[in-house]
Amino acid sequence: MLTVGVAFFTLSTLAEVKVIGHNSIKEKNLNQETVTKLYLGKQDKFPSGKKAIVIDQEPGEDIRDEFYTKVVNKNSAQLKSYWSRLIFTGQGLPPKRVLDDDEVLELITDNPNLVGYVSGEADVSGVKVLFSMP
Repeated sequence: MLTVGVAFFTLSTLAEVKVIGHNSIKEKNLNQETVTKLYLGKQDKFPSGKKAIVIDQEPGEDIRDEFYTKVVNKNSAQLKSYWSRLIFTGQGLPPKRVLDDDEVLELITDNPNLVGYVSGEADVSGVKVLFSMP
């Protein structure tokens, strides 16, 4: 029984998360603090000053939970509470949601201002990886 629990825990925490953007973005990479600020609506520009628009994946997607837990340091309940407070006070709106890695990649390929995250298994050959976390 313990072995099964340990195996599940290990598998669930091994998914790599990649933050990606259009190939034309000047930044070679972003740090975790910048990614966190972008995804919490505390920043809306790349360090170069260019407008950044973040896109999110649907709640319940494993990669979404992995991204927010590892990169933003918020679980789904904390994230829901955070955005509820900002929406209620008129201080912000959460990022637009898309269905999956494929839709993130498709949108980013066509829009130089978008930033999104995908799983480590996604084919990122047509975009720029700005940040990754194992």
